[in-house]
Amino acid sequence: MKYQKINNDLFTSNRIKYTNRLKKNSLAIFQSNDEFPRSGDQNFIFKQNPDLFYLSGIDQEQTILLLYPDCPNPLYRQVLFLRQTNDYIKVWEGYKYTKEQAKAASGIESIYWLEDFDSILHSIINYADHIYLNTNENDRYAHMVPYRDIRFIEQIRSKYPLHHYERSAPIMRELRAVKSDLEIELTRKACGITRDAFVRVLKFIKPGVKEYEIEAEIIHEFIRQGGTGHAYTPIIASGHNANILHYNDNNQECKDGDVILFDFGAEYANYNADMSRSVPVNGRFTKRQKDVYNAVLHVMKSATNLLIAGTVWNTYHEEVGEIMTEQLIGLGLISTEEVKNQNPAWPAYKKYFMHGTSHHLGIDVHDFANRYTPFAPGNILTVEPGIYIPEESLGIRLENNILITSNGNVDLMADIPLEVEEIEDIMNG
Repeated sequence: MKYQKINNDLFTSNRIKYTNRLKKNSLAIFQSNDEFPRSGDQNFIFKQNPDLFYLSGIDQEQTILLLYPDCPNPLYRQVLFLRQTNDYIKVWEGYKYTKEQAKAASGIESIYWLEDFDSILHSIINYADHIYLNTNENDRYAHMVPYRDIRFIEQIRSKYPLHHYERSAPIMRELRAVKSDLEIELTRKACGITRDAFVRVLKFIKPGVKEYEIEAEIIHEFIRQGGTGHAYTPIIASGHNANILHYNDNNQECKDGDVILFDFGAEYANYNADMSRSVPVNGRFTKRQKDVYNAVLHVMKSATNLLIAGTVWNTYHEEVGEIMTEQLIGLGLISTEEVKNQNPAWPAYKKYFMHGTSHHLGIDVHDFANRYTPFAPGNILTVEPGIYIPEESLGIRLENNILITSNGNVDLMADIPLEVEEIEDIMNG
């Protein structure tokens, strides 16, 4: 791993919070993610299952975590199973956890090789009443691929059909939404790396540069500072490309007079930043570009003020929609008559601002959380309004990451240039 060692108090605490929510005499199992083939003899870069990482800190494929707090054999109350290395793996793949390293990373004492999993599980599972199994229950995910968790569920239910099976996901949804101090610091680190990459590209941009050249500058800074890489596929969208919400071809020339919409963030120790900015290719906004930019900025600041403990998701988005409506009227993009006659299911402002304003952020960029639970201290959310005007080949989106506390909120990206004057000064410095 490129990132610095994480204090295993984080993972020890997470396991305690999780097991405290289990029914009496329950056993829980978490699997690492699959390794997916990229070509005939290569896999895609491995990405750990976020729930397993949250509970163990182990960032390696073919890992299983077993938690059985009421196990009659104390040795098996917390057990980590790892892929055993050998001389061939050492030569071709390099580093794998030793048992001692896994103990240090996770805070778990009982470490075994993966080949011991079936025998150890069988020796204790019949003493448990409930078995908690994990699946991906993120609202944004639609199950299409029979991934490792799904395959394991089929196997264990056929082998032990009379146990009471439970879902871990509702517990993880509750826990992961509220970030601990250590998680907040890891997110701050990701935000700091993202800031430095943004300032770097502000000094690099000029007419004629290619979008992919900007992307190269970003990843250079991420890796240079020990980030794992991009938190998600970066968007470097110049001119009309900014009106494609998930544009990531990043293969066009940036032209004089256009605005570039950035949406990128660093991943550090599996925690993510998520930032959007919009900047002029030539270093100076036109009056129209500045007016649209400041309208989005106004919505962003207003939305940020609404992000406090107790705020309800749907109410929040409705209020942001009203603020955006006022700005779009001021820009001459919609009329008061259109607003008066709008379809409540698709308000007039949606023509130019069609996506949501916020999502939870954490180990997943769109982090696991309950959209029907009021926002609470410890939540980290994005604020990312945008105005997209295809007829003007102009798209503006601005996005920061906001931590909710009991005393209001904290902008984790407050030190990243945002105001028009800041952007122009750096680009022309």
